[in-house]
Amino acid sequence: MNRAALLGLSRLCALWAALLVLFPCGAQGNWMWLGIASFGVPEKLGCANLPLNSRQKELCKRKPYLLPSIREGARLGIQECRSQFRHERWNCQVAAAAPPGTSPLFGYELSSGTKETAFIYAVMAAGLVHSVTRSCSAGNMTECSCDTTLQNGGSASEGWHWGGCSDDVQYGMWFSRKFLDFPIRNTTGKESKVLLAMNLHNNEAGRQAVAKLMSVDCRCHGVSGSCAVKTCWKTMSSFEKIGHLLKDKYENSVQVSDKIKRKIRRREKDQRKVPIRKDDLLYVNKSPNYCVEDKKLGIPGTQGRECNRTSESADGCNLLCCGRGYNTHVVRHVERCECKFIWCCYVRCRRCESMTDVHTCK
Repeated sequence: MNRAALLGLSRLCALWAALLVLFPCGAQGNWMWLGIASFGVPEKLGCANLPLNSRQKELCKRKPYLLPSIREGARLGIQECRSQFRHERWNCQVAAAAPPGTSPLFGYELSSGTKETAFIYAVMAAGLVHSVTRSCSAGNMTECSCDTTLQNGGSASEGWHWGGCSDDVQYGMWFSRKFLDFPIRNTTGKESKVLLAMNLHNNEAGRQAVAKLMSVDCRCHGVSGSCAVKTCWKTMSSFEKIGHLLKDKYENSVQVSDKIKRKIRRREKDQRKVPIRKDDLLYVNKSPNYCVEDKKLGIPGTQGRECNRTSESADGCNLLCCGRGYNTHVVRHVERCECKFIWCCYVRCRRCESMTDVHTCK
């Protein structure tokens, strides 16, 4: 075997090693693992070797240019989930180093039917909408670009017209539905149908959050900045703002019945006449308290988590430590400070030390 062939073989082996590390066997059919993949790795592996279900692989093969946007959508969703829950008992921990054969990226929460499940599905679907739409607006794809339905419209009497590049969020929502939503009729068992209906609803709630927070930006034109005419376009909000909206929906999520008839119903019988809105987050089962480690469910508990002694919020030691108390230790910080430029040509700094109390849950 010549040197070039050996080199090619070694690169192929390295690529497969990366596949096994990034996408454990238990993650089959779970596209969310793409969110922790190194840049460029999914593209090198190709659609057939990624942790996608058969429908997603087929769509990926037809539209391989969307793979970077799919990966970015998963990354956005994971990052925002961890940001929104960083101070909570459940902190959206991902099983980044999960060994082969374990549960999906978010472990127990992905199939538990709890409020946490609802948030995960919503924020991941929203992340996919956001990244695909951004890619369209940036001109990275041939089949979508700016929202052409807003061209040549506006209000002459009010002195503005549509122009620029409005984000085509409808294409992003269409692709998110096509990629994520699995028909209920293809499932068996009452429990799986209820959970799937719940997940489909929460997927759509995530997409609706992106659409709801669309805003209008304008640019003025006129002599000496008089703003005689304005050119306006629609743009998506930052994903952080979308995450805040979904966190609010999580706090006010609706518990639904674990029995599905013609449609999903509220669990409380006296509340069933109150309609369920398509932007509500739905859950079936109550959440565990996440206080104590449960290896079977993959719940790490809050022991060892850093807490805020003076806070009354979720990050406070009273709530985060679940009444077990906390340990305090002093951390010594050393850093450069009071730096001055000396002519010529170096910087002189002092070495400053500080002591900080750090509190961790017992």
